[in-house]
Amino acid sequence: MAERRAEISRKTNETDVFVRVNIDGTGKSQISTGVGFFDHMLEQLSRHSLIDMDINVKGDLHIDDHHTVEDTGIAIGQAISKALGDRRGITRYASLDLAMDETMTKAAVDISGRPFLVWNVMFSAPKIGTFDTELVREFFQALAQNGGITLHVLNHYGANNHHIAETCFKAVARVLRTATEIDPRQADRVPSTKGMLA
Repeated sequence: MAERRAEISRKTNETDVFVRVNIDGTGKSQISTGVGFFDHMLEQLSRHSLIDMDINVKGDLHIDDHHTVEDTGIAIGQAISKALGDRRGITRYASLDLAMDETMTKAAVDISGRPFLVWNVMFSAPKIGTFDTELVREFFQALAQNGGITLHVLNHYGANNHHIAETCFKAVARVLRTATEIDPRQADRVPSTKGMLA
């Protein structure tokens, strides 16, 4: 099977983003976005999906973190989609409830080629440190749209906003890991009765 790797470079007046992914990696990452909390979340995404990620972003942080977070999500989604190609042989679907201390979050994914985000996550404060909590949704919206992924994220409960955000990233990571794995029973087939995804 061909290596499932891809690189994306995206440069605008607001950001300069480079992303490299290896779907069949071990969860190694080198990440620098200039936003400490976001770097921490992306490290979780890489580590628990087992997708190797090299991410380097220079953004207009003197304005705020929004463009950096959104454009990183766009580039990661594009890189994952490019690395998967026609998605031949993938498991395609996955769903998981992930617990972390007092928090539990569910993620479900269909790597279908049809982008859609259902987001049912509430934060009790507008910021985690200096990071805007609304940007967690913005990241996953960009990831889903540009990755051709149907993604549902539901926070069942939680008290700590850091934990709520982190369970979102970890749960999505785990379903990405499962859904992108090759299903040995259909390794040469696109997992759709249509014969193609999208």
